Amino acid sequence: MTRPLDHITVVSLEHAIAAPFCTRQLADLGARVIKVERPGGGDFARDYDTRAEGLASHFVWVNRSKESLTLDLKQPEALAVLWELLETADVLVQNLAPGATARMGLSWEALSKHNPRLVVCDISGYGSDGPYRDKKAYDLLIQSEAGYLSVTGTPEEPCKSGNSIADIAAGMYAYTSVLAALMQREKTGQGSRIDVSMLESLAEWMGFPMYYAYGGATPPPRNAAAHATIYPYGPFLTGDGGTVMLGLQNEREWKLFCEHVLLQPELASDPRFDSNARRNEHRAELRALILAVFGTLTAAQVIERLEAARIANARMNTMAEVWAHPQLQARGRVQQVESPQGPLDALLPPGAHSSFDYRMDPIPAVGEHTEAILRALGRGDEQLAVLRASEAI
Repeated sequence: MTRPLDHITVVSLEHAIAAPFCTRQLADLGARVIKVERPGGGDFARDYDTRAEGLASHFVWVNRSKESLTLDLKQPEALAVLWELLETADVLVQNLAPGATARMGLSWEALSKHNPRLVVCDISGYGSDGPYRDKKAYDLLIQSEAGYLSVTGTPEEPCKSGNSIADIAAGMYAYTSVLAALMQREKTGQGSRIDVSMLESLAEWMGFPMYYAYGGATPPPRNAAAHATIYPYGPFLTGDGGTVMLGLQNEREWKLFCEHVLLQPELASDPRFDSNARRNEHRAELRALILAVFGTLTAAQVIERLEAARIANARMNTMAEVWAHPQLQARGRVQQVESPQGPLDALLPPGAHSSFDYRMDPIPAVGEHTEAILRALGRGDEQLAVLRASEAI
């Protein structure tokens, strides 16, 4: 089937997560993504760990369906190759250190003169201007700057997200911004520059707590995995050592919970618990009552009662249980992609389309496509030998 971005070529100067996550999603939609890496080791995220059959977990996740081209951009011959690629490319995505592309002569102003239809997406920690422009930015640091840590964790200690949430946020906004820029180009015939910052991306996702604390009001408290303002809404231990997550949204559900789950209908009108505000105020007492009941049941029995009462619930799954999740399996969301270490499981991107299938091509080895790309640009055996000898590729 024809995919939405089959005709689009993306060149990416990328490492770590934010830019690679953006470009992998463009590749999912059919774009040709040429990932420019350092000769030798390539993207440093390749060395984060060896958990995915000898490959790095981060790298495997965000780099399928790409072509790996190794170039030492400090060498003029390698930089010339990049300029040649950018003559006909549709998109350049980069998340190098602030100012690095400009120092190589790859500023938006220079690039747009070279290829007026080019869309350039710059991803950084804090954006291309302002007092924080040159400040180093890693995911956990942005979680802190964006206030995420202030509302996440326990009352005693803040906790970071278990995934790279700031990188993911920036990668998502870069991805959607590139799609918007390509749509705009269809109208104007001109490319554009996109300036995406991790801080601004995660700050957008902090909208609820920011408005909750608007005007200097008290911010949402840290309540571990429990909801900050609704109760009961969070994890509860069961008698077999399992954990069940449940959530009540209104008084009708509270009454059903008391009648059919706790088997104590009188609690529904108990003055300590007869509104969400009072349940929130008396969390400790209500939690003890719930745990006393759940402690006599297995996790499966608690979920059975919650389902019968139509109370929202979930299991607290491990990573292995997510891979084997019956809903993901039933919907065929777990596929396989090839890699230098053989086939690996991979989740299809969210959103099942009736008109096309997502691209799920291999994860590249470092420099796997260098020779093919250079030959397509007209480089012959002698020129390739010179580039190899100088370690430009």
